[in-house]
Amino acid sequence: MVILVVTLAALLCAAAEIFFNLEEKNAKNIIKVVLKNLVTVDVITIGISKFLFKYKHFLLTGEYRAKDYLLLFVTGLAVGLLYQAFVAIVYGKVRFEKVEQSRHKHLVRASKVISTVLVFLGMFAKTGTDWGREAFGKVTGDQLIINLTSPTEGTEMGVYIGGFEGPVFISLFVTVIFCIVLFTRFKLVYKFKEKSFTVFNDMAKRIIAFLLAVTVLVLGVTYGVKGFRLDQVFSSYFLKSDLIEETYVDPETANIKFPEKKRNLIHIYLESMENSFLSKDLGGYMDENLLPELTEVAQTGIVFSDTDNFFGGPLQGTGTQWSLASMVNQVTGLPMKAPGWTNAYGADGNFLPGAFTLGELLEREGYEQTCMIGASAKFGGLDYLYSTHGNWKMMDYNFALENGLIPKGYKVWWGYEDDKLYEFAKDEITRLYETGKPFNFTMETADTHRPDGYLPPDAPKPHSSPYANAISNSTKDTVEFIKWIQQQPFYENTTIVIIGDHLSMDTKFFKHYNFPASYHRTQFNVILNPAPGLEKVGKDITTNRKWANWDMLPTIVASLGCKIEGERLGVGTNLFSGVKTIYEEKGVEYVDKEFMKGSDFYNNEILGVDNLSDALKK
Repeated sequence: MVILVVTLAALLCAAAEIFFNLEEKNAKNIIKVVLKNLVTVDVITIGISKFLFKYKHFLLTGEYRAKDYLLLFVTGLAVGLLYQAFVAIVYGKVRFEKVEQSRHKHLVRASKVISTVLVFLGMFAKTGTDWGREAFGKVTGDQLIINLTSPTEGTEMGVYIGGFEGPVFISLFVTVIFCIVLFTRFKLVYKFKEKSFTVFNDMAKRIIAFLLAVTVLVLGVTYGVKGFRLDQVFSSYFLKSDLIEETYVDPETANIKFPEKKRNLIHIYLESMENSFLSKDLGGYMDENLLPELTEVAQTGIVFSDTDNFFGGPLQGTGTQWSLASMVNQVTGLPMKAPGWTNAYGADGNFLPGAFTLGELLEREGYEQTCMIGASAKFGGLDYLYSTHGNWKMMDYNFALENGLIPKGYKVWWGYEDDKLYEFAKDEITRLYETGKPFNFTMETADTHRPDGYLPPDAPKPHSSPYANAISNSTKDTVEFIKWIQQQPFYENTTIVIIGDHLSMDTKFFKHYNFPASYHRTQFNVILNPAPGLEKVGKDITTNRKWANWDMLPTIVASLGCKIEGERLGVGTNLFSGVKTIYEEKGVEYVDKEFMKGSDFYNNEILGVDNLSDALKK
């Protein structure tokens, strides 16, 4: 069937050549033209189908659909016409002639510049969307807006390199080729029986170029809107919901009773750590468990699962699925939403000024607090989240440089490696304990960040995927750190919360292991050594739960032995209590849809920006 379709295209091309180019229409010449087109079009088109379109067979066509045959037919026509154009140019049937500059040269030049800009923007919208989804996974509209308006200092250089080598260069490459054709003044002349006809002049070229540029822009932008779910941005700014206001419990005024002897908290965010890295028998997707040591430790703690399996995690709620958002969720009990009018995250004193966080709650109770990361805390405004919400000591990459923890000018991966992070963490936790105050130590790893993660040069490489090796090595270091904590004198009175900050964005890894799009992925989570009595909660409390990152705030507070009146903080619910979460009470789809919409309460009371004039003053 494929050969018949391609042959039909070849015969049509042959008919066109006979009519337009064959001056002596005798049987011999007609047969020659037909055979030439049949061989050329059939062979080249089938070759394109195999090596470019990746069709496996052209003789066994049982899996071909109507659109496949249409694609091959159109390809055959294009091949035939391009071949005829090439032959016509070589034998002088068609020639290019230079044309003089138009009298309206400024107008002509302006139209060409506009077409060029439109092509670049359209290409960049398409290639940028592809790169963004390849690099970061399913980026949401809110995430895109927040990241574009937040500080980027400290970003790993590979992100910038990938962006330039990908969408920027590809768009530039296509645009330069477009410019060469557009800015070269020529007309196309066709010779037939000693007479010459202008079939394509410079004006026609400019008109076609402009229409093509507009088409590229429209298609590129449409593709980007769909790829980045920018319909969510429309919801954020033009639709309204009162759900956050109706369900929000202010942690500052909530009735929370701490135990007489306050427990310490160690909160570990594991970069991109998810349950799919587990073996299939544990509810993951891997044939071999990538987290054997972490699995063993987790089975001694409390895991909140969304399934019947022991391992499971939170659902991917609106405003939760990147590092900064995850931290915001877990310390404020709120989704992270796009700012109301202007950047409400990238300035001192302007990061959720109306939110009362876990850090402020523990500060009020006399806790000593430290946040430690191996990257720059300026990225995304993370330093503002902590510095303006509690008495935090921020120990980031810049702190390590300034205080001699790493040599001057040292830079590996996003700053410094996780093995150093854990060693520095041991020293800082020891210092916190020696203050005699209850302490809260928060840290985030980075070695499992995309692309491919970071693997120390001497680390083993047992897996076929670089990212899989980075995951296994990183979690092995995590468990060694946990075991160190468990050997310290303060451990009996210390709760450890471990959670993947968000789902992994390393799309190459999931392609390598052929993850189906339908596979349900969740963040890894476990709470070790919660307050006495909580370790006895039953499976009816820990499994088949519909929850999100914002539920971690009251859950963490409860894990410290606190009693929370109503079991709610922010929009989150204490998972230990068995009380229904907002997802379980109102439905996942409904909550996510409402959280996508704008919230006057969030803008006015949490962001502190209620209108454009106030935003500009800030």
